[in-house]
Amino acid sequence: MERAGRSSTLGSTDEVELEPSGTSATIHLDMTGGGGSSSSDFNPFGGIDDVRFKTDDDLPDVMAPPFFSKYGDFHTIDWQRDLARDRLRHKMISKKKVDFPLGLLQSGWDAGAGWICVLFVGLAAGATAGIIDIGARWMSDLKTGVCADRFWLDREHCCWSSNDTFYKDDDCKAWTKWPWMLNYYNSSSFLFLFLEWIFYIGWAVAMSTLAVLFVKIFAPYACGSGIPEIKCILSGFVIRGYLGKWTFIIKSVGLILSSASGLSLGKEGPMVHLACCIGNIFSYLFPKYGLNEAKKREILSASAAAGVSVAFGAPIGGVLFSLEEASYYFPLKTMWRSFFCALVAGIILRFVNPFGSNQTSLFHVDYMMKWTFIELVPFALLGLFGGIIGSLFIFANIRWSRFRKNSKTLGGNPIYEVMIITFITAAISYFNPFTRKSALSMIQQLFDRCEDQVDEDSLCDQNKALSIAFGQLLWALIFKFIITIFTFGIKVPCGLFVPSIGMGAIAGRILGITVDQIFRAVQATPGHSEYFTCQIGKDCVMPGLYAMVGAAAVLGGVTRMTVSLVVIMFELTGSLEFIVPTMVATMFSKWIGDGISKMGIYEAHIELNGYPFLDSKGEYPYSTVASQVMRPSIHRQVADEMSMSDLRELKNELSVITESGMSLGDLESLLRQTDFNGFPVVVSQNSMHLVGFITRRDILLALHTARKTQPYVVTNSIAYFSDGVPDSVPGGPAPLRLRKILDMAPMTVTDQTPMETVIDMFRKLGLRQVLVTKNGKVLGIITKKDILQFMRNKNSQ
Repeated sequence: MERAGRSSTLGSTDEVELEPSGTSATIHLDMTGGGGSSSSDFNPFGGIDDVRFKTDDDLPDVMAPPFFSKYGDFHTIDWQRDLARDRLRHKMISKKKVDFPLGLLQSGWDAGAGWICVLFVGLAAGATAGIIDIGARWMSDLKTGVCADRFWLDREHCCWSSNDTFYKDDDCKAWTKWPWMLNYYNSSSFLFLFLEWIFYIGWAVAMSTLAVLFVKIFAPYACGSGIPEIKCILSGFVIRGYLGKWTFIIKSVGLILSSASGLSLGKEGPMVHLACCIGNIFSYLFPKYGLNEAKKREILSASAAAGVSVAFGAPIGGVLFSLEEASYYFPLKTMWRSFFCALVAGIILRFVNPFGSNQTSLFHVDYMMKWTFIELVPFALLGLFGGIIGSLFIFANIRWSRFRKNSKTLGGNPIYEVMIITFITAAISYFNPFTRKSALSMIQQLFDRCEDQVDEDSLCDQNKALSIAFGQLLWALIFKFIITIFTFGIKVPCGLFVPSIGMGAIAGRILGITVDQIFRAVQATPGHSEYFTCQIGKDCVMPGLYAMVGAAAVLGGVTRMTVSLVVIMFELTGSLEFIVPTMVATMFSKWIGDGISKMGIYEAHIELNGYPFLDSKGEYPYSTVASQVMRPSIHRQVADEMSMSDLRELKNELSVITESGMSLGDLESLLRQTDFNGFPVVVSQNSMHLVGFITRRDILLALHTARKTQPYVVTNSIAYFSDGVPDSVPGGPAPLRLRKILDMAPMTVTDQTPMETVIDMFRKLGLRQVLVTKNGKVLGIITKKDILQFMRNKNSQ
């Protein structure tokens, strides 16, 4: 018996009822899915097998509740229909409250399911972040040596365990360097330095190679930052497997390896991806969220907040990040759950105490000074620098990523690319004390304030700061900027927060040293202004403050964050007194960056990958109406006369279904010739008056069910989407009733509706498609992809 559909385009949970044999078949389906955007999996030009199931296991569970939905890979969810299903589910549960006590318990469990779910997410996210921090710190120190007595300790804790409370870089007796393991102790010889260099490079390449092998073999989605894809998923895009358990496991392990290898990347961005993986996994324990894509995104929004909370020790900044950058749909209850989830994750991270400092702030500072108004000028200059260097980084990284994507040699050999970049990074980083250490250690050193008693190697040594450290910082800034361009986007877990903060901290420290010397020179001049009067070494210019402000400026220039960035920096350092300088630098960075290019790094990568993401913060600068953007409809009889080459052009048009008159074979032919996710239903080909909208998934499931269970439904059976169904002729094909799977109230606009209004409908209602009509007649359809394609074409002109 013929079977309609393909497993990749079908979903789930529909209820089917058939009338007795000999009468017309009535299909009762929940209207899940919906569509207007093109399906990426269905082959529209194959044979009849293209609309058949391979096995009965490919079928959805027809006995599942009709309140949930399932979408195909790379499809867009229908927010309105999913939320309507949830309201129906909630209504039925509310009716069971009268059934004491089970009904009342079920209702209470349903009401608290969201809070319980985000509690689990927060607990798991905090524990995961603690394990990753401890593992990355230990493996990072392996590049220089090992704790001989307690190999599981990193360098700092190894020295503490041997009572070396105060030690310099080379004075820790318990830490065994790799040449010492080879019984070579002459640390001043060339061979000793060469062996250290070889071990440093070898460990770095080994770690990064292992990370890219894990990613390539087990979880290809575990590479990169993950934030661009998370933004798309939270906007309603479906990427199967991107938030799965294998992605979570491999990205966790790969993140430890890649961050420990010394590559110019961070683990803070991928922590958002990992937290969302945790949220997706736990959501399936609660069918209310796991089986409803729109409701699941409430959990994912809270998970994103928890990811930033554990990455930076910034729970409030995490909530604001989810609101400002990540989430597309953020109701008030989601904000409270995000706050609770971030709070729990922060508490667990504090309990794990991965840094051994009993503090949740990653770079805690304690500046004992006040900033002066004249310093707002260099703070604004740092904002200017951040906007310019951020825009240059976005431009260069996107150009390189596009080249990597289009190059078969580079794109087809990710392992060699990772090994080469790691080798270059390690070989050059070793000779600079600021790039040799981990990025977090470097940033902490740049943020630190100068004490009265400093070591010889400290940045606070005025002579050395001017002569050697200044040059090392300048070289580290140039090297970090160039190598990060090539590193961000390779096939290992890699974030951009820490490299951006590192570049900004270096630039800020350089400017801080310069301003400090200017203040000292002016102070030594007789008759100087009172603005330059300060006590030497106590409350003059603090270069560490400039490093902190510069870090916010460059991170803002790269990501274009504003409010959430300021709060993250405040929680990151614990310095409430210096919010105003951070705000000044962030705003200047945002203004300059937007003046050069409107898109941040994540939006640029979304556009590069072609994801259907309609930015809620963007503007539509064109004066157009709906009829100029829509895909025009065509008549089926014209399509039947087309050649195969013409049929391929049909994919860019809109096909319609008549409410009566089309046979089951006609519907199957329509499904073979097109790959649309839904079809408008009209009165007739001549009138084109709109009746409703039907999804591809519902048609496939209906045709399959009818052919499998109703022997009188054959290829010549007429499908009816109306109430007026004639009686079946004895011995003839039975008519097929499909009215109950028809959406009778699809979203429509007229042909003269301004596109600004249409785009607001997509953004605020989360639509998949809008039908364009004139006097009730269907003219075309507009999907999110149509809007983005139209805007790209306009920008290229």
